[in-house]
Amino acid sequence: MKLSSRAKSVSPSLTLAITAKAKKMKQEGLDIVGFGSGEPDFDTPNHIKLAAIKAIQQGFTKYTAESGTDELKKAICDKFHKDNGLAYNPSQIVVSCGAKHSLYNIIQAVCEKDDEVIIPSPYWLSYPEMVNLAEAKPVFIETDDSSGFRISASCLKKAITKKTKVLIINSPSNPTGAIYSKETLKELGKIAAEKGILIISDEIYEKIIFDGNSHISIAALGEDIFKNTIVVNGVSKSFAMTGWRIGYLASPNNELVTAIKNIQSHSTSNPASISQMAALEALKNSGTIIDEMRDEFEKRRNYIVERINKIKGLSCLRPEGAFYIFCSIHKAGLSSIEVSDRLLNEAMVAVVPGKVFGSDKHIRLSFATSMENIKKGIDRIEEWFNKNC
Repeated sequence: MKLSSRAKSVSPSLTLAITAKAKKMKQEGLDIVGFGSGEPDFDTPNHIKLAAIKAIQQGFTKYTAESGTDELKKAICDKFHKDNGLAYNPSQIVVSCGAKHSLYNIIQAVCEKDDEVIIPSPYWLSYPEMVNLAEAKPVFIETDDSSGFRISASCLKKAITKKTKVLIINSPSNPTGAIYSKETLKELGKIAAEKGILIISDEIYEKIIFDGNSHISIAALGEDIFKNTIVVNGVSKSFAMTGWRIGYLASPNNELVTAIKNIQSHSTSNPASISQMAALEALKNSGTIIDEMRDEFEKRRNYIVERINKIKGLSCLRPEGAFYIFCSIHKAGLSSIEVSDRLLNEAMVAVVPGKVFGSDKHIRLSFATSMENIKKGIDRIEEWFNKNC
């Protein structure tokens, strides 16, 4: 059997391969410290679990509308209004099987063969693969530590061609933790709106922001930008609900939303009914849970940044959001693949090579793990770098 060129164009996930290898080593009895996880280490809050149990007990186990229940979509509209100053109605919301699913649906709905999608680099590793699956072309704007891993308006203008269809903005960013200022977002938004380039704003980490700062959605920075932006979010990171698989998108473009609903209706249909009830509870009754998680993440960030910047051969910026350190290894004289492989095999520490995010000069460390693990893992990394660099 011959596979489609589309299937053969997709690269395997190196992060999953590293995670699998680390798990196998743990099962063999080795004491592996993992910094690879892209999910909060906190448990899903109990009241959210109870909402799901209640849904099961009451028989809420059938199909729902393909784009989610009306009640959940109304709660999402309320969330956008309260948190972001954005006005949508439930018909402009699509609930999907995770924010990744939402992103995939959007790109399938808008991209034609050879269209160009602008992606700031470093990037979340699934963005270019989704673009490739739509037979479009990812166009990367390179950033680095000196720019705070942010693109500028001038960089965006240079990257735009007649084939440019989409700009992806991820703030706070995976893998860098970078956040765009209101001024820069407005500049980028105006350029995209003037050129008719759709903005996909991935805001999945919006609740994990440090130093007393608040999230700003690019869609809230002007009517033209609002009309030209599709916002993606979900409950995975904010409520420690990664396995529940609920994400959502919002757009005032009814034609686009209808197209996405149609795509979803013929692929996954509705997201799990039980998970929708859990997400509804999360959005309506979050209390102080988010603040407590964020405060703990901030303590971990402060510790790991201080330690990393004292290690020979390593340095990192202080991430403003998310729960990742994007650590420069350029002084080590090794590729990110080599460093990651040797740290796992020689120091029993699992990190993710920056190459999968677009930079072979970095490694990514997640601090979505306990302070005990962080201290033990950083001790091992420090010892390894002192011996080898």
